[in-house]
Amino acid sequence: MNIQSQIKVMLVDDHPLVTEGIRACLETWDTIQIIGTAATGQAAIEGAKELRPDVVLMDINLPDMTGLVATRQIKQDVPNTRVMILSMHDNHEYVVSALEEGASGYILKDVSTAEVATAIEAIYRGGTYFSAEVSRSLATPPETNRSDDILTARESDVIVELAKGNTNKMIARNLNISERTVETHRKNIKRKLKIGTTAGLTRYAIEHGFVS
Repeated sequence: MNIQSQIKVMLVDDHPLVTEGIRACLETWDTIQIIGTAATGQAAIEGAKELRPDVVLMDINLPDMTGLVATRQIKQDVPNTRVMILSMHDNHEYVVSALEEGASGYILKDVSTAEVATAIEAIYRGGTYFSAEVSRSLATPPETNRSDDILTARESDVIVELAKGNTNKMIARNLNISERTVETHRKNIKRKLKIGTTAGLTRYAIEHGFVS
């Protein structure tokens, strides 16, 4: 298959070993061409605008913003590019948030390379794709999920900003929301995670991969 008929893919993950491993595996597929990689959300957004990939394979936990926020921006800037979330998290709210931000599919990092390639080809053709665990999560009503500590996409944005040491005013400016909204998100995050201090939230953000 010639280059023009290959699916152009950009990989987004802040772990170089993960990125290179995925690249090495996917490049064995004649139907797929890796045209670029990015380690941050901003680099992914800029790369998508410059390279115009057919598909972006996007991690959720990035050092500067969540992959969900990056997905939203990419879909605004390059609407013809389709985004596939590749994550360790299969929680209902994460998956729903990804779809709301414009992702065309969601697969877990423990799937086979063959399934990743199948997923890429499916969303490239205009379909959607979910790995089995993700499909089960989607089929589970959110009120029956066992975890009470799942953050929404916006709450994830806020906890990243908090972990960077930013004040409510700075967070409001960075996320283009009001300070009152930031405070509401902080309260909801503390309630969900049962963490009462900013230091505790920062530690949680680091331990759970929201920030490096």
